[in-house]
Amino acid sequence: MTTTAATGPNYSSLIVEALTRYPTREAFVLGDRRVTYAEAADTTARIQRVMHDHRVRRGCGVGVLSPNAPEVFMTQAAAFLSGARYSGLHPMGSISDHVFLCDDAEIELLVVHPKFADAAATIAERAGSVRQVLTIGPAGGFPDLLELAGGAAPGPLRALPVDEEEVGWLQYTGGTTGKPKGAMLSHRALVQEVQSLTAAWGLPENPRYLAASPITHAAVLPLLPTLLRGGTVVLQQGFDPDAWLRAVEAEKVNYTFLVPTMLYTLLDRTDPGAADTSSLESLVYGAAPMSAARIKEAQEVFGPVLLQVYGQTECMGMTTSLRKDEHDPVRRPELLASCGRPVPGVEVQLLDDAGSPVADGEIGEIAVRSRNVMNGYWKRPDETAAALRGGWLHTGDMARRADDGFFYMVDRKKDMIVTGGFNVFAKEVEDAIAAHSDVSAVAVIGVPDEKWGEAITAFVVARPDATIDADELIASVRARKGPHQAPKRLEIVSDLPTTAVGKIDKKALRARHWADRSRQIN
Repeated sequence: MTTTAATGPNYSSLIVEALTRYPTREAFVLGDRRVTYAEAADTTARIQRVMHDHRVRRGCGVGVLSPNAPEVFMTQAAAFLSGARYSGLHPMGSISDHVFLCDDAEIELLVVHPKFADAAATIAERAGSVRQVLTIGPAGGFPDLLELAGGAAPGPLRALPVDEEEVGWLQYTGGTTGKPKGAMLSHRALVQEVQSLTAAWGLPENPRYLAASPITHAAVLPLLPTLLRGGTVVLQQGFDPDAWLRAVEAEKVNYTFLVPTMLYTLLDRTDPGAADTSSLESLVYGAAPMSAARIKEAQEVFGPVLLQVYGQTECMGMTTSLRKDEHDPVRRPELLASCGRPVPGVEVQLLDDAGSPVADGEIGEIAVRSRNVMNGYWKRPDETAAALRGGWLHTGDMARRADDGFFYMVDRKKDMIVTGGFNVFAKEVEDAIAAHSDVSAVAVIGVPDEKWGEAITAFVVARPDATIDADELIASVRARKGPHQAPKRLEIVSDLPTTAVGKIDKKALRARHWADRSRQIN
């Protein structure tokens, strides 16, 4: 690890600027709690001193396991300011997930919410790297971080000088194809992300951001751009559609981020008209594909406020965006199926298997070049070499580009189904099924089959009070896409498994059918 001080701003210096520029303004809201910038800066500085007292030094691994709270951001900020390497443990993860991450990321200091104190005891016992656990508030068995911070000497925020290539955040991938991998995100990438997000999202003049997804993970990314503008971050500890709507109305939230499964829940299980959401200027969605039919429905409910982002952990979740004005179901309905165009500062190419660019209209693998691309995978040189080739990040996502520059996602390369000699992308089948008015959500996989090799199999969730005829739905797909893309099997299910970040977990669906197979192709 290099120790040369950077000449430009690093992520830590942006944190100092954000927390000290507007001392009297309201930085965080959690329920009835309201925290000013001055209070957040003071607590962050004190937590940094506690970390120093607990031997957190440059390059040390710091992990956080907690639902959303202002102190989560303050702890993250203190870790960055200390030159540490931050990793988030997902609140919905299992003990084995947490033990794996702590050992793999070499977490030395683990900070947890009191509700996870028992879990932390098990993690600390099983993960050899963890030498200290602190709790965000009183909990038996471990020192209270906030009590220690209250007794620490007050003082100004200070950022340790670090080189822009130093790893600030070790963010783990979703692990939908195996064990999660730690993407090494440098201060360079983090600073670029602040710039890209600010430009692509078009933040309101006085931003009020609602975070319902865990800010231990990617939902934290809009926080610093919000705070740099003197805005307010409204936190929720989990997603509840009714509570979300109440928060938008009560706090006059003007922008937020939702994964598609959250948006589906809002559309299917609540009466959005029961709350005043007129303050919303931007409803950003991403992290997983969303069908054009459901996008149009969301626009009818919330108005012309939808903005799509596409990206991956490996490039800070920010590669392309479909702007609000490009969500035009009347003049440009085809764009509702697009993931947009590259955001400022990001280059995107579509490459064939030989690494050569494909022509417009042809399918190729999305390759990304930008300052927000990871340095590589933590302790995984072979996988790093496979992903970072020829100066590009090879994403494994397949897409085609229209001649007007808009990209259209086809599918994950690994989700292609080989059936009866045809290559079928699951997303194309999913989009055809999702167009049915009674479908809430759908996932399509290939299942081993003696005749077809892999049989296209769909798992479908019906909307509330709707009844779906499986044969009729299969026939509708056959009429739209042809017989080779029609599901051979279709199961009506009450819900679909999701990963900790809200993506549909196809690995869990495949496990039922491929568990006894030595390879994931038939």
